[in-house]
Amino acid sequence: GSRLRATVTEFGPVLFSRLMEMSDAQSGILSVIYQYCDDKNIPLLDLEDLRKVIQWVTGEGKAEIEERYGTMNTVSAGNILRKVVELEQQKADVFFGEPSFEVDDLCRHDANGHGVVNIVRLTDLQDRPKLFSTFMIQLLAEIYSTFPEKGDPEKPELVIFIDEAHLVFNEAPDALLDQIEVIIKLIRSKGVGVFFVTQNPIDVPDIVLSQLGMKIQHSLRAFTAKDRKAIKLAAENFPITEYYQVDEVLTQLGTGEALVTVLNDKGIPTPLAYTLIRAPQSRMDVLTDGEIDRIVLRSSLVAKYDEVVDRESAAEILQKKMDYVREAEVQETRREEIEKATKQSSRTQRGERSFVEDLLRSPTTKQIAGTLTRELTRGLLSVLGLGGKRRR
Repeated sequence: GSRLRATVTEFGPVLFSRLMEMSDAQSGILSVIYQYCDDKNIPLLDLEDLRKVIQWVTGEGKAEIEERYGTMNTVSAGNILRKVVELEQQKADVFFGEPSFEVDDLCRHDANGHGVVNIVRLTDLQDRPKLFSTFMIQLLAEIYSTFPEKGDPEKPELVIFIDEAHLVFNEAPDALLDQIEVIIKLIRSKGVGVFFVTQNPIDVPDIVLSQLGMKIQHSLRAFTAKDRKAIKLAAENFPITEYYQVDEVLTQLGTGEALVTVLNDKGIPTPLAYTLIRAPQSRMDVLTDGEIDRIVLRSSLVAKYDEVVDRESAAEILQKKMDYVREAEVQETRREEIEKATKQSSRTQRGERSFVEDLLRSPTTKQIAGTLTRELTRGLLSVLGLGGKRRR
């Protein structure tokens, strides 16, 4: 009954690239963004953080990024930004953030010491298949990295059933398939079992199928030649048996019947067995809204995960850096304008002084000044009665 969340950092560049269906060039840029945030200890929690980092590395922080990590294609970065906006429009932003889900909560026990069945419910799965499949891969990776080694326990600590498993592998790149193979191969030593549930075994890649020791195959129907080829191929995934014509039996199985093979105590596949599966004891129907509400109210995890935590992360940190850079640019512009005005004023004043100096130094000015001086002197002497008589 609690919300599932994960941070952008926890997804990692490989899974996030798959989620947003990026090209190789875009995936490379996203890897640089993750590395930059890791080097600078910048938390990358939600889609707003990722959007802000992209704006930073293509804007104010571009020079810093290119100096440390090389040239970045701003067109590809812009395409990533548009994909992030598309994710937000698809309401994927409610999934990314904190508190992120702790995988240890999958191993809870009730008051009687019994294990708890957890159901990951994603509405409108058909509209967001990549989000579901990518989250399941991230969940497996998180379990693998955090659970302690258990060796070969008598019973598993956790068993995971992944329904609609073909969504996990559709269009998965080789690097991701290799990662899934490693996880499935080694996660059993953590006391974890994984079941991939799908309509046809060919939905699971061979490199993963080869790591699955237990196989339960219900009936397959052949309506076309392609279906018959698929059934023959599926039959080859089972141990060779002299008791059944496997490809024929697969088309004749009834409701609740299946072909089963497991690993024995020595890790060897057991002979194929035609088996009647016990009918489920639960109701085979979807939960109503009222039933879901009652389950949510009883859940011990609601208080832990329902309240969103919005701590300082990339969006806030980089916004401060952007504001600082912009303020510094404004101050620099003002300083340059003041210097320009000061220089202009100095040139004007120097121009005015040069005109006066040139005027005073000119011969005409000196002649006029001399004449004025003599006339003033004569006038003054005449007033005092000291002036000489003029010659007639």
